[in-house]
Amino acid sequence: MSNHQKRLSVPERWPVERKTETFTVKADAGPHGEAGVPLLIVLRDVLGYVDSRKEARFALDQDQILINGDPVSDETRPVGMFDILAFTEREEFYRVFPGEGGRLALTPIDEDAAQSKLGKIIAKRNIPGGDLQLTLHDGETLLVEDDTPYDGNDSIVVANESEEVVAHFEYEEGALVTAVDGQHAGEIGTIEEIQVTPGSADNNVIIEREDGSTVETVEEYVVVIDENFTSDDADQASDEADEAEAEEEPADAESDEEEADDEDEEASEADDEESTDDETEAEEAAAESDDGGDDE
Repeated sequence: MSNHQKRLSVPERWPVERKTETFTVKADAGPHGEAGVPLLIVLRDVLGYVDSRKEARFALDQDQILINGDPVSDETRPVGMFDILAFTEREEFYRVFPGEGGRLALTPIDEDAAQSKLGKIIAKRNIPGGDLQLTLHDGETLLVEDDTPYDGNDSIVVANESEEVVAHFEYEEGALVTAVDGQHAGEIGTIEEIQVTPGSADNNVIIEREDGSTVETVEEYVVVIDENFTSDDADQASDEADEAEAEEEPADAESDEEEADDEDEEASEADDEESTDDETEAEEAAAESDDGGDDE
């Protein structure tokens, strides 16, 4: 297998320019499989926090970049849908969310929302000991009690530290969902109908948008989300950023005023010194003139 990745052949969901360079970084083995995007692309091409792979490695060595609560040291680590990115020094938190065309996009969230992540259940099975093993869309597995009411295509919210399930969203008609792939990737709506397809083909899901129109996609692309999963967190994070900027502006204005006052005082002192020097020179000239008159 090749260790190189050409830009022209990267998956469509990768947010990179195809024709600026020949090669780009290749995703390492890890969560999300082929759907994952290397962390370097997020840091360099999406956020613009680094300009090169060397800078990304230096930043990761500081242990201040977390994915789902864990420090990351590998710039090729795959990042995928619903992962939580935290930049502790900057106090910035993002949730990976499908953007237009299925491309990876980052939604700003607050620190509390960054303590857990969403996962879609794609498989479950009983294991020895009586527990139930759940497999999520990113490959993570969880052990829960056998009597828990989790079904395939349901979504759960898992705490980063304790790995406990803190919320459960059932896959059913009327549930709020988003499409993560396909022609309608990034669109949000409620399930109007689940069309069960006989045989091994995927079921179809009809989603009603907010404006009343409907779209149809396959069940595999649909993920159940919470009502305040996207907009509220983003709005709150944006409001906090605006408040921080508003607090900085008065401080900057006061600083500018203080600097202006200091400059005025310095200018006044300089004028006083010049005036004093002029008076001194005038007195000395007058004294010399008097001395000259006496000598005559």
